[in-house]
Amino acid sequence: MSRLTLTPLALAGLHLVQRQRLSDSRGDLSRIFCAHELAAAGWTQPIAQINHTRTARRGTVRGLHFQRAPHAEAKLVSCIRGEVWDVAIDLRQGSATFLRWHAQPLSADNGCALLIPKGFAHGFQALTDDAELLYCHSAAFAPQAEAGIHPQEPRLAIAWPLPVSDLSPRDASHAWLTDDFEGVHL
Repeated sequence: MSRLTLTPLALAGLHLVQRQRLSDSRGDLSRIFCAHELAAAGWTQPIAQINHTRTARRGTVRGLHFQRAPHAEAKLVSCIRGEVWDVAIDLRQGSATFLRWHAQPLSADNGCALLIPKGFAHGFQALTDDAELLYCHSAAFAPQAEAGIHPQEPRLAIAWPLPVSDLSPRDASHAWLTDDFEGVHL
């Protein structure tokens, strides 16, 4: 019995994951991760790391983060409290959707997650105070492979739903894309 519904999105490899919620008088149960079911969407590695974030203030943007090869990672991003506007950007060199982005509302109520393949940058904006995310990563964090793009990069023209606020010093210092940026190798 499938507990996850996988819907391919417009950017190849990017999937919306809808969790089936089983409810009774005691409450709810939903599956966050299932290697067998996610394999159909390209998740083929074990979970290497699970991270949890809490974003205190509505409007805060985190990202746009990615890791370079050989530490590139797939991510399964779920919102477990509040609501966020989750963004994935295709950075894969040679991709037909290179530098295109997709945004998806994720919330504790809608039970959706975003399955982001290797070669994508990821970020989000909190739409509520105290938004919490749970990330499953296919590769452990490698500081030497860490990279990012400024969330207000004009070439991406991400239409953040709220004014961008509370960028961390690290995120605010992410580089703008140069004219010769050809993407990431996998």
